[in-house]
Amino acid sequence: MTIPRIYFPRVSENDTLVELEGENLRYIRNVLRLKEGDPLILFDGSRHEYSTIIRSYTARRASLEITEKQSIQHPTMNVTLAQSLAKSAKMDFIVQKATELGVTRLIPFISSRSIPRLSEHKISARVSRWRKIAVEASRQCKRIIIPEITNILSFDEMLRQPDKDDVCIIFWEEELKQGLKTILRDEKWKDANHFFLVVGPEGGFSREETERAYENSFMPATLGKYILRTETAALTILAIIQYERGIFSRIGEGDQTL
Repeated sequence: MTIPRIYFPRVSENDTLVELEGENLRYIRNVLRLKEGDPLILFDGSRHEYSTIIRSYTARRASLEITEKQSIQHPTMNVTLAQSLAKSAKMDFIVQKATELGVTRLIPFISSRSIPRLSEHKISARVSRWRKIAVEASRQCKRIIIPEITNILSFDEMLRQPDKDDVCIIFWEEELKQGLKTILRDEKWKDANHFFLVVGPEGGFSREETERAYENSFMPATLGKYILRTETAALTILAIIQYERGIFSRIGEGDQTL
């Protein structure tokens, strides 16, 4: 039987008992219908997982005994997906599936052809929603590390986010020469495991935007002759990267635990 998992970041080093309240309590009691004596796994979203047993319930809390603590090695591959803002349901889908596909950080940004135009209130609510989706997707797919979902940035702010070790790639339908496979198989990048991937909106990037990206050391890449929807493109790119370098390429190795 699969033991249920929930996100619980507030476990201290020497804790032997923890208490669940509020939403977590309602979830394990009313949705999972767990009883006293049932096992439950807690994960803190960084690198620790805790095996617990439910010892008691009250109206307001559940007391859990920690029976085992496990530290999980961080994955060796680091992938940032910078995703141009898509319509609400599509963006939710991208966040969920990108989490399942092992993205380390997701940066939503606004480009010249992004369709949504959000107020400050809606931006805050939308980012909060995406972070909850990332937590739930991590719980479902047994990820230990929850990806970072940043605030929504402008296009130029996004271009300044890569770390010095990142291989920076912007995907553009008008690029005709260089595909993702070419970059990954290039001798210069064959051992790279830090990627910063930029995916545009449904209407694609303007030429001015791609030129600014090139000035910031981004390489252009194509996904082939077909024009993919933005959510399809993002997940296709992540799947290829993971097949070549990540969770699908070295099954069974300890450093691939996500």
